[in-house]
Amino acid sequence: MNTDIENLFKDKVIGHPAGLFIIFFTEMWERFSFYGMRILLILFLTAPIISDNPGWDWPREHALALIGTYGSLLYLTPILGGWLADKYTGYKWAVIIGCFLMMLGHASMVIDSPWALYLGLGLLIVGTGFFKPNMTSMISAMYEGKESKKDGAYTIYYMGVNAGAFFGMMLCGYLAENLGWHYGFGLAGIFMLLGLIQFWLAKDFFGDIGERPSKEVKVDIALNMSEDNVHVDEAKLAQEKQNPFTTVDLVLIVLSSLGGLLYLFNDPMSKIGDINFLDFQIGGMDGSNVTILTALVLFLYLIITRISRYTKIVRDKIIAVSIFGVFTVFFFAAFEQSLGSMTLFAQDYTMRSLTGTSAILFKIVDLILTVGPLAIITWVLFLLFKKTFKKIPISNIVLALSFVVLWGIVYYKVSNEFSKESTEVPATWFGILNSFFIISLAPVFSKWWESKYNPSAAMKYGLGLVLLGLGFGVLVIGTLGIEQGAKTASVSMIFLIFAYLLHTMGELCISPVGLSYLSKLVPARMIGFMFGIWYLAIAIGQKAAGTMGGMIDKITEEYSLSTFFLIFTLVPIAIGLISVVLNPILKRLMHDVR
Repeated sequence: MNTDIENLFKDKVIGHPAGLFIIFFTEMWERFSFYGMRILLILFLTAPIISDNPGWDWPREHALALIGTYGSLLYLTPILGGWLADKYTGYKWAVIIGCFLMMLGHASMVIDSPWALYLGLGLLIVGTGFFKPNMTSMISAMYEGKESKKDGAYTIYYMGVNAGAFFGMMLCGYLAENLGWHYGFGLAGIFMLLGLIQFWLAKDFFGDIGERPSKEVKVDIALNMSEDNVHVDEAKLAQEKQNPFTTVDLVLIVLSSLGGLLYLFNDPMSKIGDINFLDFQIGGMDGSNVTILTALVLFLYLIITRISRYTKIVRDKIIAVSIFGVFTVFFFAAFEQSLGSMTLFAQDYTMRSLTGTSAILFKIVDLILTVGPLAIITWVLFLLFKKTFKKIPISNIVLALSFVVLWGIVYYKVSNEFSKESTEVPATWFGILNSFFIISLAPVFSKWWESKYNPSAAMKYGLGLVLLGLGFGVLVIGTLGIEQGAKTASVSMIFLIFAYLLHTMGELCISPVGLSYLSKLVPARMIGFMFGIWYLAIAIGQKAAGTMGGMIDKITEEYSLSTFFLIFTLVPIAIGLISVVLNPILKRLMHDVR
């Protein structure tokens, strides 16, 4: 493998091996497809049947129940996908399998049928499980022995993540809202197919890297802006108190997992299909709540008993991680409103029709946002061609074709918009703001974390949650004039833009922090288990986001839309302040780990 690593570093692009940029573009197309489809889902499911762009006219609560379960499962299957790659397939083939399944999933969603939708979402969930953890494992294997360059590699990689999300939401959203929903779903599928073909044709470029399962104890987990690669050697294992899983531990894992999965599947099925396999009551509590609470109790018992078996210092550190995990649930329960209730707010309550000077100004801003980043990425593509065309010509041709299609859609979008005197900003357009602000602000936050003013973990969590709450506070102010029960309104888009800015700043405080501290605090023998727990915390947050977002109509009818957003203002701020108050205690529990 060392020979393959050295060979990869011979062909460099911007100081990094060309192989990194093959992964960059594969990840970019996958994120293009993922976010392009996901931002359409809530709008398509809730769109009226009788309209210029008919959807399925689902109640918002039903749509968000399905989306919450979908989002939650996306963070559970990578636990299994990473394990299968380590044991059997290797990283390279896991990525290919994941791409293929996701491509089939997107293709299925082009068909306007409930069975096709559910099949497509299922394939996307399983495909993501194979794809998500193993792309980053490929990078880790490539940079083995060259750890000093890893930070730069992952920075480039996450530019690909956010570039894909940016263009996917912008272009899939534009086609879906202007031509029809299934044009957007279809475009997501086309780029997933192109990404699959490109990576397949380039796989031999990596030699044996990622080809066979690694024999090291290694965990590679990626989460949006977060990345940590934990290499555990035998010496470190020997230093930690041994804590093997007992039979009771395994039984608790199985039972709590089954309870959680039953709840995840039953929630949307009982609402959408009137299929309730938890149709019972105990003590006046319905079966769904009984099941999830029982699973939670069993899970907490598992965590507490495992923690109690470690030495005091190790136990303190794991307690600190567990507290941060709870904060993470609250963060994602609010933050993930971006692809749910905030997208609905953009569609139904935001003034998106622009005329005169405001329309011209928006078109210019949109042109710069679209063409500028695409031109930069095209230049990177040219540099990659210069280094790799002789070795993987067909893969490069497919990649070039992808960009021809991309530029063609951008040209169609821009020329079509500038031919109109007025313009209507697509509801999906606001989704790109998170990726744009991440790319713009990440270097600033990175410098802050590297300076002497770098806050502690608890302070970062507190700041991130407070910023998140303040973002919803902006929406509270913007919606104060909307009457109780109103289904539409015309709030200035400035409120939504500013909310996304504050939310992104909050994300930059929290997303890069959680996994980093987990890798430093958790004992080596428990690292894989705790990474799984961390993904579980995010999964819970995803489901909570769908459940809470689904209450938008009920709360708006009984109180007001500003009351709905006020809940997401007060809860994150309160949890953020708790994190700040707990800072001295958490510092002691972390035993000077920074």
